[in-house]
Order: sequence, then structure tokens, then C-alpha cells
Amino acid sequence: MIRPVAKAALVALALSTTALSPMAFAAPQDKMGAPSISVPPIVYQERVLANGLKVFTARDTTTPNVTVQVWYGVGSKDDPEGRSGFAHLFEHIMFKATRNMPNETLDRLTEDVGGFNNASTYDDFTNYYEVVPANHLERLLWAEADRMSTLVIDEAGFASERDVVKEELRQRVLADPYGRLFALYVPQQSFTTHPYKRPGIGSIEELDAATVDDVRAFHATYYRPDNAALIVAGNFDDAQLTALTDKYFAPLKAPATPLPRVTVVEPPRTGPKTVNTYGPNVPLPAVAITWLAPASADQDAPALAVLDAILSAGKSSRLYDTLVYEQQIAQSVFSSGPTNAQPGLFYVGAIMGGGKTVDQGEAALLAQVARLRDAPPTAAELAEAKTGLLADAVRRREEIDGRAFAIGYALLTDGDAARANTNLAGLQAVTAADVQRVAKKWLADDRRTSIRYLPESARPAGEKDNTPAPPKVASVKFNGTVFTLAPEGERQKIPAVAAPIAAVLPSPVEKTLANGLRVIVAKSSDLPLITADLTVRGGASSDPAGLAGASSLTADLLTEGTKTRGAVDIARQTEALGANLAAGSGWEASSLTLSVIADKAGPAMAIMADVAQNPVFKAEELDRVRAETLDGLSVAYQRPGSLAAYATAPVLYAGSAYGHVAGGTPGSLPKIKREDLVKLHSAAWRPDNAVLVLTGNLSPEAGFALAQTAFGGWKKPATPPPATPAAPTGYKPRNVVIDLPGTGQAAVTLAKPAITRADPNYYSGLVTNAVLGVGYSSRLNQEIRIKRGLSYGAGSSLTPQGQFGGFSARVQTKNESAGQVVSLVQAELTRLAAEPASASELTARKSVLVGGFGRDLGTSEGLADILGNLAVYGVPLNEIQSYASKVEAVSASDVQAFAKSMMDPAQTSIIVAGDLKAMGDTLPAAVPNATVIPAAKLDLDSPTLTNGK
Repeated sequence: MIRPVAKAALVALALSTTALSPMAFAAPQDKMGAPSISVPPIVYQERVLANGLKVFTARDTTTPNVTVQVWYGVGSKDDPEGRSGFAHLFEHIMFKATRNMPNETLDRLTEDVGGFNNASTYDDFTNYYEVVPANHLERLLWAEADRMSTLVIDEAGFASERDVVKEELRQRVLADPYGRLFALYVPQQSFTTHPYKRPGIGSIEELDAATVDDVRAFHATYYRPDNAALIVAGNFDDAQLTALTDKYFAPLKAPATPLPRVTVVEPPRTGPKTVNTYGPNVPLPAVAITWLAPASADQDAPALAVLDAILSAGKSSRLYDTLVYEQQIAQSVFSSGPTNAQPGLFYVGAIMGGGKTVDQGEAALLAQVARLRDAPPTAAELAEAKTGLLADAVRRREEIDGRAFAIGYALLTDGDAARANTNLAGLQAVTAADVQRVAKKWLADDRRTSIRYLPESARPAGEKDNTPAPPKVASVKFNGTVFTLAPEGERQKIPAVAAPIAAVLPSPVEKTLANGLRVIVAKSSDLPLITADLTVRGGASSDPAGLAGASSLTADLLTEGTKTRGAVDIARQTEALGANLAAGSGWEASSLTLSVIADKAGPAMAIMADVAQNPVFKAEELDRVRAETLDGLSVAYQRPGSLAAYATAPVLYAGSAYGHVAGGTPGSLPKIKREDLVKLHSAAWRPDNAVLVLTGNLSPEAGFALAQTAFGGWKKPATPPPATPAAPTGYKPRNVVIDLPGTGQAAVTLAKPAITRADPNYYSGLVTNAVLGVGYSSRLNQEIRIKRGLSYGAGSSLTPQGQFGGFSARVQTKNESAGQVVSLVQAELTRLAAEPASASELTARKSVLVGGFGRDLGTSEGLADILGNLAVYGVPLNEIQSYASKVEAVSASDVQAFAKSMMDPAQTSIIVAGDLKAMGDTLPAAVPNATVIPAAKLDLDSPTLTNGK
């Protein structure tokens, strides 16, 4: 239920296929008898229309939904010279108007009916995808055909989306300490000739240089049926889908002009290279080492994918085991195999630990690569890497959009949709000798480029910036057809909605074991996957005074050693089963969560039970994990969004058990001792204080048997479980500005205490918050992103818990706009209370909630989260069945009343983190009487939030 961000491998996406089918690829037993994993392949139909459009369909009648996706063979490598970021910019423009659809109509057809839409730009392709109730299929086919053929590209839409993309660039690249390294420096310094060297997100200068004619020419060149693939997966009738596809897409004409293709070949490297790069607010140095690599479809790609997994997939991987665990010189490690349609990169890297150098990191990384050149991996390593890759493939087969993605990715990257399935067999065929062979062939020491990333303060005097300047290129003149939105009476009518397909909701069953452990079992799908979620009552609110982060550290240390297994044993045994095992802590509960292939559930749950019951909290493991956490905080403290989030609880709940940073601070973490963790574990981690949820492809009887075997022997203490800490009281609004010089954006938060989960206005609160800030078409996003281009995204959250709750609205924007954004959020809060929501708006936002809830129920992990939360907060499990009706029962007056009582802008605290000198004169008026705190003096353990030094 409470899951930290997993430290996952950077594996080739083409191998992460997703689908459901009665067929299966069986992983053969290797010589060590490693467990096999059966991966259901994607079963699909394929045809090509006369205009060149490729059509793929994958039917699944177990879901009430359908996904419609259109993949275009144009990506960042196809950006015109002097217009890097163009394919990505155009991705945004595709959501504006067409001849028959006003701006944001696609959101009306998706989000407003309980679905969603999105898009992504890769080096080699751009994909657009939607998930909607299956009876809306025809509408989406019509809409996709319309925006392929009659997109409106005008100055207003172009300027608006260009501003949004600039904010995305600031948020992802300029405001993130390592955004420049990954988005800019790695590609720029690794390629000399191929357009993969250009950053996909572009630059402010090149975005500003673009004109509307440039965009129109780009659309006419690449957005055409013979450069696209339509992929539909979900619940549909084959004959009807064929007829609808022919109706809407067959009439589209393919231009006579040939498609331009990138033919540039990156020349071989002639020797090693080391380059120093720099960035502001870089708390820990980093290094990435790249080699030129083959295309994703190359015969060596499977072996390189396995090599990649051996290096960095999980805690038992070579890079983690050596740099993070044994030598303790890195805060995190990473690697990536080839994932491009044309020859690209293989790279390894590390963000160093505090006080460690890039020299140490580079030497350690190169030593691990040399090991694979000099000797093959062990049979156990080979089996574990394959098992993990195949298990990840199974996990991605839960959802229909993942299945369609696998088809599209294989088609556009490998050149053949069938590779979505056959790549799995290719993985299985990889031998230890293959891994060593490709390491020797592609990762030679004399063909590496080392990219060192250092704080700007480390730049030697007089050293020039080696970042290439954007070329200045004149805009094109577009002489083709220019579409405009037709008068309403002349537009094509949106197709009617078909009869709905009823969803089949899960039916959880429960029992309590003799030791008091409550066990809940629910089947989520026929996929061979199980999620086991063990949740105990007790989290950060139980942290001893002055020891913020103690519960979080307790959870983190669970998987770092038991009475019979060391940390390395736990990692290797879990990952050998293809399982993911992770622990985390929230405010009122902590969880241990297992994801495992169904036929490996028994041995995996034995490890899970050992970890939950018998952690030893070794002093050396505590010291190591604490150091990693502190290094992580040093990074997070340079991100404005993280700073504002960390400050929220100390501002809202000061003086209570909830008034500290749940994950700990640089001041509190060093004070925590092993005895503190032992006490917290002994108090909370007990069967009569826990709930075990099992979801996936299993019956109640099988689930109860697994629970009894793994946890039936867990002893219940004679003493009662710990009391719940008292709820926070005495809130007073407080404004805080945290000055982080040099950061690329400001983070704006307006927050206040709110309702608990037991509040009778719970559903009114959910709907009110959805109107304000959930989804693309929510009021905040409409006003801040869509109308003004001031942010990549604006939203709000309501977080009701057992003893307390919170409300917050969060936005990141350029520093200069911080004051304006504060005022805009306040205005929307005021309007929400002053004016009732319209019937159409209310219906749409309710659909967002119900649709998202339904999609969560459809995955084993999502269902486990929902059931675990219901159990912890004492809500009957049949809430699953009544959720939709309770949402629908909320009226406009309920929303208005909740906004008045719980979202009064005068009662919110305002927290802004960013570069104060760049915020301008509007900030003081928007954030009156604010306490201004330099980030270097921030002390979140202090009532004043400053260390006073």
C-alpha cells in the first residue's frame, strides 16, 4: 500500500512487452535449474490500408475498455536543423483544434467520460494514445483520423503550447539538478554527427526561433497515413472495428512526396574521450560513460539487454552491489542498453555519494565493464537477469494500453511488430558467452566517452562552456493547405456512443488467522501475477520526538538483513524468482509489498515473511542506508518541488506527531539509533496490527493457504498494539518562501489541513478536489496551463487519512510567474465556493474519478492498494461496489459547501521555493508576511524552519 520509488533497471523498452493470451513462451530450465517464467505473448491481427496505414488489433473481452493509439514514424531525430525539440513541440499541438473539433475536444471525448489521453515523443517515433470505455471506440477512431488529416495550426495554439513546452523544459531539465546531464550533455557529448545528439526537448532559443509555418510544414511532411500505425486493443467486435477503420481512415490520402529519412551514420570512435560538464545546484558529482551501440533490432541487442540487467537490475546487480553496497561510493547507479531504431548508445553511470569523486566512480564503473569483457557472467547471474526481464514483461501485460505500446514500440523501433513477442525468445537464447562477446565487441575501453558532471563552482577559471550553440536557421515558407475550425454548422458530427459494456468488479473475500492477521484475497485478472501487500498500522506519526524519519528507516531496513538472510541474500533470492520486494512508510501505516509470478508465490512469500518478522537492523546496514538517504536528501533539497513538499507538514501540523518530514531530515537522521528501529518494529510489525492483501490470478482458497503457510507462525504479542497518535490541532496559516538561487523554476504550494477518511463529506471532498485540480481539464490546469502556458501542469490533492487530512494545490512555473500563479490558484479557490459547478462539469469530473478507480481495480497492484487502504481505515470492503454510486450522488451544492468549509484561500498556507531574485516584485503582494529562508539555512526540524546560522 505504501510503496517507495523502486530502484529499477534501465532495460530495453522493446523487451518490456505487455499482453494477455492463452498462449505462452516458456522460459527453459537452465543448467542450474533456475525457475522458468511463462510470458503470454500478444495475439493480434494486422493489415495495411491502400493509403499505407498499418492497422493492428488485439481483442480482449475481459475488460470494459479499449485503447486507441496512433504511432507516427517521426521522432526527435527528425527535428529540422535549428529546431531541436520540434517533434516534441508538435506532440503538444496535436491536442489543439482540427477542422471539426474545437480546442480540447479530445479531452471531452476521453477524460470527461472516464478515460484518459496522452502522448510521448521518443528519438524515433511519436505516439498518441487513449483509453476509454469500449462503447466510445468509434468516437476515438473518428477523432484520430480528423487530427491526422485536418489539424488546425494557428498562431494562438502554437504560441500557447510553445510556452507550455518551455515550462516543461524548465521543470524537467533546468530545475532538476541532473536534468542537464541526462537531457543535454549525454546525447550532445556522445554523438558527433547523428541527430540523436540533439536534445529531444529542445532549447529555449530554438523554440523561440520557430514559426507557425515551420510547424505546418512539419505536419504536412510527417503526419500522413503511410507514416502511421493505428493500434487498437481491448473489448471490440472485429467486424465492426474493421468497418469503422475503413470508414474513417481509408479515405485519407497519402501525399505523393517521399518521406524524408535520416541516413546519416555516426562515424566510429577513434579513441577514448573525457569531457567535463557543469550545472547549477549539483549537490553530488556524477559520471556517465557511453559507447556507440547497435540498433535495437540488431542480433546483438538481446545479449546487450541481458548485460544491462546484469549491471544494474536490482540490488543484486553488479553496479549496485559494488558501488552502492560494498564500496559505498555511489548514491545511485544506472545503465542502459540500445533502444533506438538506428545505432545508438550503451551507457553506465553513477551519481556519487557525499564526499566521493567522479574519479572513484569512473574507475569503479570501468572495472565492472572490464569484468564482463574478461570473463562471462555466472550461470546464476545469467538466469537472474533473464528471469527479471521476463517477469517485467509479464507485469506489463496487465493493461490494454501496455499491450498496444508493445506492438507499436516493436514496429517503430525494431521494424517489425512481431518482435514484441519474438524478442522474448531472443532473450532466452542468450548465453553467458554471448554476454562476454558483446561486452568485448561494443564496450571496448578505447571507444568510451566519459561525461563528468560537476557543480558550476568546480569549473576552472576561464574554462569555456563546451555545450554546442544552437544553429541559426531561417524558417520555411509553407504553401500547403491551412485548416481552420469550421463554423459549427459545417463541422462533422461526433459519432454517437454505443451501448455500454458492464464492468465486472472484484469480489474480495477475507478471513482472520489464529494470530490475528487479517487476510483479504481478490482475483484481479487471469494474468499469472500475484501482488502480496502486508500493511501494518504505524508510520511516521509514530516517530519519536526529534527522530523524524525513524519509521521510514525501519521500513527501509526490513529488506537489508534478517536472522538467517543477509541483505545480499535477500536481494539475490528475491530477484532470482523475478520478484520485486519493497517496503515503505507513510504517516499512519507502513507496508511490505511483493510482486511475483504466480507459480513462484510460495518461495517469494517465505522471503517476505522472514523480512517482515525477523529483521536484525545491523548497525553497519543502518549506517549505509542512512548515508544513502542523506545523499538522496542533498539531491532533493536542490529541487524546488521537493523543497516545497518537505516544508508542507512542518508548516501545517507544527507541534503535533504529524508536524515533521516523514522521511527524515539532515538533522534528524544522524540521531537515529538501532534501538529506535527495533522498538518501532516491535511495536507495529505484529500480526494483530496488520492486514495482508493478496490479489492477482488466485482463488480465495489458494490465497488463504499462501497466507497460512507464510504467516501462520507469526506470534502475536501478549501486549496490545500501540495507540494511534493524537490528531494535530491549533493550525494557523503561515507563508514561507524558500530561496534556492540558480534553480530554473519556482514551486508554488497552497495547503491547509482537511478532512479525515471517516468524515461524512469524504465523497463531496473527492469530487470538489476533482473539479479544482484532478486531470487535464480541471480548473487549475485550464487557467494556468491551457489558457496561459504558465506551467507544464497544475493540480490539487485531497489526502484524507485516519487521524488527519490535508489539501494542497501545487504548481511549478518559471520564477518570474510565481506571484501570478499564487493569485490564480487563490482566485480558483474563491470561485469554487462562490459559484456552483455546472452539470456538465460535474459529470465530467465524476467520470474522471470513477474511470481512474476502475482502471486501478483492473491491476493486481492497484486492487491491492485499494483494498489495503479500505482495511487500514476501517472502511467495509464492499466500498468497491458502491464507490461509483457515492461519487455520482454528490451534488453541485455539496461541492460548493465543501469548498467554502475546507478550501478557503484565506486559510491556506503558501509555500514557494525558487530563485527569489528572479521572482520579481509581484511575489510580496501575492505572499504577504512571508518568512524568507535561504535554502542553505533551511532547518525543517526547527519551529522557525531555519537554523539561524
